[in-house]
Amino acid sequence: MTDNTHKKGFIRRFFGAIGGAITWLRRVFTNLLFLLILVFVLAAIFGKEERLIVPQGAALKLAPTGFLVDERSPPSGLPAFLGGPPGPVETRVKDLVDAIDFAAKDKRISAIVLELDYLMGGGLSKLEEVGAALQRFKSAGKPVYAVGDNFTQAQYFLASHADEIYLNPMGSVLLTGFGAYRNYFKSALEKLKVNFHVFRVGDYKDFIEPFTRDDMSPASRENNQRWLHELWSEYTEQVTGLRNLPPQAVDTFIEQLPQNLRQQNGSWAEVALSNQLVDQLASRRVAVKDLQEKIGIGEDDKSYKSIDALPYLRHQRLTEIAPKPGTNKVALISASGAIVDGEAPAGQIGSVTLGNLIAEAREKKVAALVLRIDSGGGSAFASEAIRQELLATREAGIPVVVSMGSVAASGGYWIAAGGDEIWATPSTITGSIGVFGAFPTFEESLESVGIFNDGVGTSDLAGTMRLDRALPEPAAEVLQLGVENTYDRFVRIVSEARSSTPEEVHKIAQGQVWTGRTAQQLGLVDELGNLNDAIAGAARLAELEDYELIEIKRQLSPGERFMRALSDNVDARIAASIQANLTLGAWLSSLEPALQPLAELQSYRDPRAIYARCLPCRAP
Repeated sequence: MTDNTHKKGFIRRFFGAIGGAITWLRRVFTNLLFLLILVFVLAAIFGKEERLIVPQGAALKLAPTGFLVDERSPPSGLPAFLGGPPGPVETRVKDLVDAIDFAAKDKRISAIVLELDYLMGGGLSKLEEVGAALQRFKSAGKPVYAVGDNFTQAQYFLASHADEIYLNPMGSVLLTGFGAYRNYFKSALEKLKVNFHVFRVGDYKDFIEPFTRDDMSPASRENNQRWLHELWSEYTEQVTGLRNLPPQAVDTFIEQLPQNLRQQNGSWAEVALSNQLVDQLASRRVAVKDLQEKIGIGEDDKSYKSIDALPYLRHQRLTEIAPKPGTNKVALISASGAIVDGEAPAGQIGSVTLGNLIAEAREKKVAALVLRIDSGGGSAFASEAIRQELLATREAGIPVVVSMGSVAASGGYWIAAGGDEIWATPSTITGSIGVFGAFPTFEESLESVGIFNDGVGTSDLAGTMRLDRALPEPAAEVLQLGVENTYDRFVRIVSEARSSTPEEVHKIAQGQVWTGRTAQQLGLVDELGNLNDAIAGAARLAELEDYELIEIKRQLSPGERFMRALSDNVDARIAASIQANLTLGAWLSSLEPALQPLAELQSYRDPRAIYARCLPCRAP
C-alpha cells in the first residue's frame, strides 16, 4: 500500500507554484532595480557631464535645502528614499556663494529667485555669507526676488536681501528672537544616585552645568544674555536696513504680534504685509506668473525662465578657464564639528585626519593656507595636536589664516591660535577659553539594586576610572591639577599668539563666550570678514596678485562616493520633505540636547578626559 501521507495535494501544489513564481519575479525585479540604480549611479560618478545650456536672460534659482554647512556630513547607509534612516539634509555655503558670484558676472543670468521653503536653518554667520553674495549680485545691477509659502527666521534673513518678497496669502513670517535653553539634571541624578564628578577652571565654563545644577547659573545667564543680544542686534539691524524699516521694527513686530493678529482676523500674512516685512501676498501660481512677466517664460510654460543653482555651478566650474601653469595656489581646508582624537569622518574634526590634510598642503607647497573652522571644541589634546600642525606649516614659510564660521570656540579657538591671522564674521561665536574634566560614577546606583564593587590594587589610583567605583580623593586631586595645568597652557598659548599676557587673557577667558565683533575689540580676532575676505587676506600675506584656490579635503571611499552620488541625484525636495514631515521624529529629536553633553564627552576620546568644549556655542 502506497504511503501518501507526505504527498501534497493538487491545490497545495498549485498555490505553492504560484507563490514560488511570485518570489522568483520579486527577486528578478529587485535585482533589476538594483542594477538600474547601479548603472545610474556609476554614470553619475564616472560619466561625462552633460553640456548644460543656460537660457539667455534666465534667473538663477537658489533653493537651498536642509541646513547650511561649511562641510557636508559623509553619506552613511541607504538614503531615506530607499528605506534608510532620514539623515541630515545639507547645503554647502561655499557652493551657494560661488554660484551667486558666477551669476553676477554672467551676462546670461538676469536675476536671482530665492525659493526658501526647504531651508531648515543655519548659523547667522552662514546666512550673512550668502547674504553678502546676494548684495554683490545686486551691485551688478541685477534684481533678486524671494518667493515663499512661509518664512522662518533663517529663511526671512535671506529673503530680506530681495528687491521684492512674495508671501502666500495663507503663509506667515515667523520671527521669535534668539534663545538658549537646555535641560538640567542635578535632582534627577540625585534620585538615580549618580555621582557626577566635575573639574574645571573659571566661572563661565558651563558645559557641565546641566549635570551639576537644576537651573542656569548667574554667571552663565549673564554671559549667554550678552552674546545672544549681540547676535539678535546683528540680525535685526541687517533686516531693518535691507527693508528700509525703523530700527526697532522687528522687535515691535514680535511684541505686538497678538494684537496685530486680532486686528487682521488672525491672518499672519496680512500682519507681515502691514508691517512691510513682505511686498506682495500672492499664491505660488500668481507669483510665478508675475516672475514670468519680469524674467520670461520657462520651457514648460508653467514656470519662469530659470536654471537651478547647483547644476549651474557644476557647469561653470567645468568651463572655467584653467589658471596658467605655475600659478601660485592658496589652499582651503574646512574643519567642522566636534574635535576628537585620531581619525574622524567629515562632520567631525579628527586630530590625525585634519593633521594629514594640513601636512598635504605643505607637501603641495602652496603659497598660503586658509583653515575654515566651524567648531565648538572637544578634546584638548586633539586641539593641541592640530595647532602644532599649523605651527609646522608656518615654520615651512607658508602663511596660515584662520577663517571662523558660525562657531570657533573653546577647542576651536585653541586651534585658531596657531594661525598668523584670525578672521571672524561679526556674528561668529568664539572665545570660551576654558577647560574642564567630567565623568559620572554609578557606585551608589548599583548598590541600591544589590551590586557592589570590591578588590585590591597596588596604589590608591588603581582602578580610578571605573564607573562602578567611587572616585578616590587622590584621583580627584590629580584630575583637578590636570585641568588647571591645561587651562594655564591654553591661556599661555593665547597670550603668546595675541601678543598679550596670561593675566590679560585670563580676564576675558574663564569660558566666556564672545561674538566676533566683540572678540575683535578684545584682541582675540584680527579682522572681521567672510571666507572670501580671509582668502584674500591669505593671498595678501603671501604677497600674491594672481593665485588659484584649491580645496584640500578627505577623499570619500568608493562606498561613500556611491551613496553620495545616489543621494545627490534624487530631487532634494523629496529628501527635505521626508526630514521636515517626521513630526514625531522631530519632537523626539528635540529631546536629544538633554543628553548630548554626556554623549559628546564619550565621543571626544581625549586620553586624559580633559576637554575644551562650549555647550551654549550652537549658532542660533
